[in-house]
This record gives sequence, C-alpha cells and structure tokens, in this order.
Amino acid sequence: MKHTYHIQGMTCNGCRSHVEQTLSKVEGVTKASVDLEKEEATIEMESHIPIETFQEALKNDGGRYSIHNIGEHHHSEEAKVEKPKGKGTGTFYCPMHCEGDKTYDKPGDCPVCGMDLVEEQNLSAATSEQWTCPMHPEIVKDEAGACPICGMDLVPMEADSSAEEKTYQKLIKKFWIAVAFTLPIFLIAMSEMIPNNPLYDLMEQKWWNWIQFGLSIPVVFYATWMFFERAYRSIKTWNLNMFTLIGIGAGVAWLFSVFGMLFPDFFPEQFKTESGAVHVYFEAATVILTLVLMGQVLEARAHSKTNSAVKELLKLAPNKALRVVDGNEEEVSIDKIEKGDILRVKPGDKIPVDGIITEGKTTVDESMISGEPIPVDKIEDDKVSSGTINGNQSFLMKAEKVGSDTLLSQIIHMVNDASRSRAPIQKLADTVSGYFVPVVVIISLITFAVWAIWGPEPAYVYALVNAIAVLIIACPCALGLATPMSVMVGVGKGAQNGVLIKNAEALEKMDKVTTLIVDKTGTITEGKPTVEKIGVFGNRFRESDILKFIASINSSSEHPLAEATVKYGKQQNTEISKTENFSAVTGKGVEGTVDGKKLDLGNAKMMEYAKATISSEMQDEAQSFQKQGKTVSYLAVDGEVSGYGVIGDKIKQTSAKAIRELQDKGIAVIMLTGDNHDTAQAVAKELNLADFKAGMLPEDKLKEVTKLQEQGKVVAMAGDGINDAPALAKSDVGIAMGTGTDVAIESAMITLVKGDLHGIVKAKNLSHVVMKNIKQNLFFALIYNTLGVPVAAGVLFPFFGILLSPMIAALAMSFSSVSVIVNALRLKTKSIE
Repeated sequence: MKHTYHIQGMTCNGCRSHVEQTLSKVEGVTKASVDLEKEEATIEMESHIPIETFQEALKNDGGRYSIHNIGEHHHSEEAKVEKPKGKGTGTFYCPMHCEGDKTYDKPGDCPVCGMDLVEEQNLSAATSEQWTCPMHPEIVKDEAGACPICGMDLVPMEADSSAEEKTYQKLIKKFWIAVAFTLPIFLIAMSEMIPNNPLYDLMEQKWWNWIQFGLSIPVVFYATWMFFERAYRSIKTWNLNMFTLIGIGAGVAWLFSVFGMLFPDFFPEQFKTESGAVHVYFEAATVILTLVLMGQVLEARAHSKTNSAVKELLKLAPNKALRVVDGNEEEVSIDKIEKGDILRVKPGDKIPVDGIITEGKTTVDESMISGEPIPVDKIEDDKVSSGTINGNQSFLMKAEKVGSDTLLSQIIHMVNDASRSRAPIQKLADTVSGYFVPVVVIISLITFAVWAIWGPEPAYVYALVNAIAVLIIACPCALGLATPMSVMVGVGKGAQNGVLIKNAEALEKMDKVTTLIVDKTGTITEGKPTVEKIGVFGNRFRESDILKFIASINSSSEHPLAEATVKYGKQQNTEISKTENFSAVTGKGVEGTVDGKKLDLGNAKMMEYAKATISSEMQDEAQSFQKQGKTVSYLAVDGEVSGYGVIGDKIKQTSAKAIRELQDKGIAVIMLTGDNHDTAQAVAKELNLADFKAGMLPEDKLKEVTKLQEQGKVVAMAGDGINDAPALAKSDVGIAMGTGTDVAIESAMITLVKGDLHGIVKAKNLSHVVMKNIKQNLFFALIYNTLGVPVAAGVLFPFFGILLSPMIAALAMSFSSVSVIVNALRLKTKSIE
C-alpha cells in the first residue's frame, strides 16, 4: 500500500531527512520518501497503518513535525504558543544554524546541538510603542490617551528585556550559584596537597567527601542540570554534540564519586586513600560544569555583539512622525502611517518612512544605509529613505513605502536571513562534527583501556581521569561556531557599508570571482539621463512634433531613458497625447499609436523590427553623437524614420577608480550594454575597458554569462534593470544596484544600496576578509582538537610526565568557543573600502 500525507514543520533538507528517517523506522513501513517543497511524505507499507501511528512516532521524536491527511486544515501545537513579549520578534534561531534557516517561536535549546537559541531582531518590534495606566496595568493601548477605568493619563510602557538579555541574566545567576558551591569543593579537594592536612584534624576524609557531595548537588541538579538534559536529548535523537561529551564526562566523574562514597569496599586498594576512603572527583565534575557554564555565559554576551549591526540599524528607525492633515500637524506612531500620507520632517529629524519630497529642499545624511559619509542634496520629487537623517531644512514628503516595505526594513530582513544562511564551506565542519563525537567516545574508551592495562599505579585512577579529560577537551562547539559567527558579523559589516548580502553562499562565491560583467546604464553611468537634443529627418515634421511623439509614447514606459524624455517634454510645455496599443519590445524599444499615427521608438534594431529604413545620412548624423558616448533613439512615424532624440548619461565619478581597483585584484571586467557600438566604445575608452560588447539583448547577456562559465570562469554580473535579471540569476554572483528595479534586486545575491561600482570593491573586500576569518576559525578549532585530544589521552606522559587535568581541559574547551567568537568579532574593525 502507498499513502501520501502532508508534513508540517519542515524548513530545510535536515528536517526532510529527519522526518524521512523517523517515518521509515515505524514498524510495517517498507519505504518513506519526503518532498520538502511539496511538504509531503509518500509512505509505502505492507498493510494499512493508521495515521495516528505516524503522528505518535513524530511526537515521540520531539514534536517538531506533524503529519496529517492531504487537504486537512491543521494547526500545530507550536503555532498556538503565544509569542513571548520582548524587544525582539518572538522568532528564535540556533547560532550554529544546525537546521539551516529553521526558526522557532519560543526560547530554549536547539534540538540538534543543544545551544541556547538566539532571538531575531526586527523593525516592527523596535519601533512599536505601547501605553498603560499606572493604576491599572492590565490596560494596554497602542497610543496615548486616558485610562477607561480611572481616567488617568496613560504612560509609555517600559520595554521588556529582550530574550537574549533574559538568557544572559538566567545564565549569569546560575553561574554565580555554581561558583559559590564549587569553590569550597575545590578548596577541600586541593587541601589534600597540604602536608598534614589541617582539615583532617577537624573530621575524617570520608566526612569531607560527604560535605563535597552535599555542596555538589545544587551545582549538578540546578545550575548545570540543563547540560545533562541536553546530553540525554542528544543521545535519544542521536544528534551527538558538545553536551553529549560534557554530560558523559562530568556525569561519570560525579556518579563514580557517589558510588565510591557509598560502596567503598567495591573498589580495589589503588582507588583508596590512606584512610581507606575512595578518591572522589566531585571537584573535577563541578569545576568542569562551572567552567562550561562560564563559557556559555561568555558566548551569550558575545552573541549580542555579533548581531550588533542589526541592532544599530534598528536604532535608526524613529517611532514617531508628524503627519499633515488639512494643514494641521499631528504626531503619530510610525505604525499608524499609511501610504499616501503627507509628513513633515523637521531639521535633524530621522526620516520616518520611504517616500518622495513634495515641498522644500534639504540635504540628507544617508551614511547609515549607504556607507557614504557625504550628505546628499534633495529637491522636490527626489526619493528619501526611512532612517536617514534630515539636514538643516524642513520639508514635506509623501509616504510611498511603509512598515516592512521600507528600505530599512528590507535591509534588516535581508541581514537576518543572510545571517542564518549556511556557507558551502560549513559542509566541512558539519561532516567533521558528524563523526567527531562517536570517534571521541571511542578514543576515550581506548584511553581508559590503555592506562588501565599499561599505566603506572594507581592505573585505574589514571585511566578514569584521562578518559574524562579526552571527553571534555574534544567538544566540537568551536568547530560548529566557526562559520556562522564570521558570516553573522560579516553580513552586518556589509549592511553598515551599503553592501547587502542575500546569503552566506554569496560571500564565499564572491571571494572566488574571476570575471565581472557590468551593465552600462545605471551601473557605470549615473542612470539619470537627460535629453540633449531632438533631431528631425526631412521636412515632414517640426522639432516640436517629434518631441511630442517621443514624450507621448514614452509616457507609458518605465525605462529611465523614457522618463528623461517625458520630463524634458514637460519642461518644454509639450502637449502629451494618449498612447494606444502600447507595447515594449525588450532590448529594442517601444511601439504604439499616438494621434492616429503608428510610432516606433528605439535603437537601430527597433527600426529593423518596424521595417523602417535608416539611411546612411541618418546613421552619420546619429554616430556623431554616439561617438561622444550619447544614446540615440530613432523615431519612425508610420514606418518612416522621421527624427531622433539624443540622451546623455554621465559616468559616475567612482566608476573608473572602482574598475581599476577590481582589475588590480585580478578580476577581468567586461561591459555588456544594449546600447550601440559607438556609444559603448566611447564609454569603454573613458574607463580604459578593453573588453566590451554592444547591442546586447537580455538573451545575449545570458548567453555571454553561460559561455564564460563554460570556460571555467567564476562570473559576477552587476546590473540594475529588468533586462539584466536573467543574467543576474544565471551568474555565480548576481550584484544588483539598489537604485535599480525590484526584479533585478530579487534576482541578485548581493545588492549595493548606493548603486555604484565602488560597492563591488567593498563586496569583494568583504568576502575576502570573511572567508579568511572563517578559515582561521576552522583552523583554530580543528588544530585545537587535533592537538588537545592526544595530550588529554596522555601521549606526552611517557616522555615529559605531562598529564592534562579534566578541569584544565574544561577551561580550554570553554575558551576555544569564546576565542572563535572573539576572532569573528575582529571583522568589525576591518576596513572594506
């Protein structure tokens, strides 16, 4: 029999594989296959198995996934859980990204690695403000006003601590409790090294052992009990991790001590002291657990710094704005602003949402999202972005994008997503970690056997201590953190410099790029074209007629060149007529009917498409402009070429320098443009670009990317238009200009907020420093474990008499994870200019 069911709760291939394994283990199932995209499981069985059996199997596995019949409306139990109140989103993720970009809706431990989940930050939580009554705290409103019960003025609610801060406070409290009880245990144990131990004058050693046992209980069963819970869960689900080793190592030491204290006669003499009491290791167990807890505390504090870039971006968002209604100003909350509202922005204020200036002019500091320190002049009809800071003049603006649609919100969303993504290089760490824990347990058992058989007396004591040291020092936490920490800090660093990384894979690929393809208009040039001349062929029409036709048909187009002609037409007080039967011919031009006349406007290929002949005299006249780097659009009226428009677009000041820097890094830069050869050649000559191709349609750009990839090149493509989208998607790394179209940005892996080529230099530098940092982290983690395990096993003892105490091993293990995070944080100080 074969049945298909719907699976809920999967977000990555790790989830798919896990569900598949769980369902396959159900008795009677011959085969189970799970499709992640369709969220479906196809199960083959010898005879019918009730769906409740599968539901029970997934529930026993941890309850993260659920199964039900196709078409049934289902709500998981997790979905019913109310999101915790706090500064964050109520969305949590594992800092080691064990299950890719999977998130959880409540705090806790990662079900795979056991690490504390980290809360995601977002804009809506940062800008929202609630009000309450000081006398009736149950009254909570979204805006100021009077209490409906007692009439008192509502006051702003104090922001609750973030989940991140709560986790840190909980851990630090447990840490100090652990220290308070561990320190006396440690002192009692160390007193054995003092000749004629004065403590034994007070009472016998066996009673001191009981005191150590009593003091260890709060440490084991309260302060660090979570480690044993995580260890048990990891063994139950066979997701072996650092807590598996800690749980086994510290647990064996503590249980051995309790057993030895209760049943001393069970052990041979070599385990006993002169007084006849068994050697106990309460101090080793509690010190190990306390040091691991200290490592968790340091990591919790460090995690808050790794996503500090997002927190800095969140600070940019104001939570109030001045809305103008019928000439009156009213202060409103940001989340009350709607598209189309008119807002006043006063000098020095943060711009509340994305929009356009409708009245006034100013300068705006956009450095916080573009990374460029020079304020930008803004006049009427210019766009302004949320979070940027107004200069010393007041202006009115119209809200165009609000809430999650604003640029700032999209940047934060992109940074969050990218921070949770997995770089391909992480597969190495995942593969090593998968085999690591079982291998370490085997090494620990071998260590015990070798010392027990061939070690000096007391052999079993040496065997036990060294086996525990191997388990503790080999924790793979640092290995798992190596990549995610660098990616998180690197992505945040990029966002602060106007380089938005879509995922970690983009960083890794960008570092390997050998060839960069750039578009001309809006990428190399400013993308702010202006009409420089309207030309007429023959005596059939006047210049004003040609301008009217060009402006009218272009009024239906969204192309930057079209907008320039419409703007120019309005400046010349040209009458713009309605266009009928309008259509755009991609890469060539536009066509339509204006005032009963069939119009075709575009490049030479458009004239061929329209079967309109361009004479040699017309070509010569157009080429004189094209050789200056101008773009010429021909106009055919009823099939006859009757005029043209000359459009200029200045090369960005940063383009030449950026191209030179990229070439110095060994990257071949190629310009592909839909413009004609003469215009392209003029631009290429000014930029010292030897390699360019003109007259490129979208499919031509796509073919060029494919051709270069077939030659073994790693290709990055930078563009800003709809016509660039196919090539952006096909390239190894698509780079979109933030000033371009949404479809180009959606197709790209990297977006440059400011939209100039210097951003590509930043992206290249960023990718290089991040990948270097990841490799350093992986090296530190691998070399540390490679050297640490044999030393803990005692390979140096026969030669130098060196043994590694389990307590020193625990200290070293904790600081290995912290050192990886600290190394990742060094990225914040790196310059990517």
